[in-house]
Amino acid sequence: MTAHDPGGRPRRCLVVGGGASGLAAALSLCDAAEGLRESGRPIEVELLEASQRLGGAIETVRVGDYLVERGPDMFITDKPAATDLCCSLGLESRLIATDPQFGGSLVLRNGRPLPVPEGFGLLGTPKIRAVMGSSIFSFSGKLRMAMEPCVGRRSEQQEESVATFVRRRMGREALERLVQPLVGGIYTGDPERLSLEATLPRFIEMEREHGSLWRGLRSSGGAGHESTRGARYGLFASLEGGLGDLVAGAADSLESRCRIRLNTRVKSIERISSGEEFGVELESGESTRADAVVLAVPCQVAAGLSAGLSSGLATQLGGIETASSVVVISGHRLDQVDHALDAYGLVVPRIEDRRVLAVSFASRKLAGRAAEGRVLLRTFLGGVLQPELLDCDDQELGALVGEELESLLGVRGEPEMLEVVRHQEMMPQYTLGHLERIAEIERLSREVSGLALAGNFFRGVGLPDCISSGQAAAERLLEGV
Repeated sequence: MTAHDPGGRPRRCLVVGGGASGLAAALSLCDAAEGLRESGRPIEVELLEASQRLGGAIETVRVGDYLVERGPDMFITDKPAATDLCCSLGLESRLIATDPQFGGSLVLRNGRPLPVPEGFGLLGTPKIRAVMGSSIFSFSGKLRMAMEPCVGRRSEQQEESVATFVRRRMGREALERLVQPLVGGIYTGDPERLSLEATLPRFIEMEREHGSLWRGLRSSGGAGHESTRGARYGLFASLEGGLGDLVAGAADSLESRCRIRLNTRVKSIERISSGEEFGVELESGESTRADAVVLAVPCQVAAGLSAGLSSGLATQLGGIETASSVVVISGHRLDQVDHALDAYGLVVPRIEDRRVLAVSFASRKLAGRAAEGRVLLRTFLGGVLQPELLDCDDQELGALVGEELESLLGVRGEPEMLEVVRHQEMMPQYTLGHLERIAEIERLSREVSGLALAGNFFRGVGLPDCISSGQAAAERLLEGV
C-alpha cells in the first residue's frame, strides 16, 4: 500500500472474504489503524463477504441436545496463532482442552476398530514396543518397521511424496495400514501425490539430523504427548461454545472499527489507470475503489479475481488442485451404539474398501457437544480418493453413513439428528511442487502493489495457519504505510 495521501484522505483497505484468514487480516489492519491515525496516516478498513454470514468453513449451530460444528471443531495449539487470537479477543477463559476421559484414535483392520499404537504420531513413534504389540500389523510388517533405524539417509535432492518417504523408511504396510488414513484424512488427499516437504517437513529434518525417525522422535520427546495415539489430540483445543465463538468475538471486535458487508460478492478487480487505486466491481452492479486489497478467498476464487491484475498470478493460483468433501453429522443415544467409543475417532485405510474416510467421536473429544446419554458423530467422505460420492444426494449419503456406522461401530436405529454438510473445492492439495508454486505466487503478488493474498492454500490448512496467513497479508499491506 502506498504512503498516505498528503491531502488527508484515508487509505481504503478492502478485505475480500470473511473466513478465518479474512477476519484475521481485518483485525490486524484495524489494530494498526489506531496507531496510524494518531500519527496522521489514517486508513479505513472494509470487509466484503459473499455469503450471509462470517466464518467461512467455521459454523457452529445448536440442534436440539447437540452442539454441531459444520466445519472444523478444534485447532492445534503448538502453532500459537489461534490461541493467541482467542486471548486477544477476551476468550481465554472459554478455551477448553480435549476431554482427558478418552483419548487416542482407532484404525480399522479387517473390519475391526483397533487402537493406534501408543505414541504413534502421523509418521512414526519412539515406542517400538507399542508397535510390536499391535494387532494392526503383520509380523513381517512389524519387523520392517523395527528396521527403520537401519535405513540410510536419502542422498537425492529430488522432492519426495509422503507415500514414497514412508515406504522407503518403514515399509508398505506402515503406509497402507496407518499413515495413509492418518495423513490422507487431514488433507482429504492421496499420500502418493502429497509433498512431504509441503505437508510434514519436520520428518525430513529428522532424517537429515538423526538418520532415523525413531531416533528423531525419541530425541524430541515423542510425537507431542505421552498418551498420543494417532492425531495429536493432546495438543488440540476449542471453545466452550464451539469455534463459532471465535467468529462472534472477531465480529464484535470489528464492529465499530470496520465496515462489514455481507451478501456482497466481488465480480472483478482491476487497476485504475489514473493511479495506484483498484477498481472493484460487485456482482450487484455497484463499484467501489480501494488503495489496497486482501484476497482471503479460496484459491480458485482468488485466481478469477486476480486475472485483471496479473495473468501469471491467476494462472498459478488456478493451477492449485482442490478437493471436495462431505461431513455427515449425526446424534445418537448411547444405548443405540454397541461400541464403547473409548477414543476420539476412527480412521479407515483405503485398503479396507469402505465408503467413509473417518469417523470423529465429536462429543468424546470435547465436552458439552451432546447431552448425557447421547453421542455426536462426524463422518467424513469424499476427497481425492472418493470423488464419486460427491454425486450422491443428501438422502443417499445419510443412508450410506448409517449403513457404515452400523457395520463399523454397531450403531443401530435412526439418529436423533442428521445433517449433511458439503465443502465444495475447499481443500487445496499440497501435491509435489506445491512450495515452488507458492513461492512463485508470492513473487507475482508482490509485483502488484497494494495486493496481498491469504488462505489455506499457502503453507498450512489448519485454523492457526489460516489466521497466520491473514495476519501476514495485513503486514504485507502495511509495509509502505
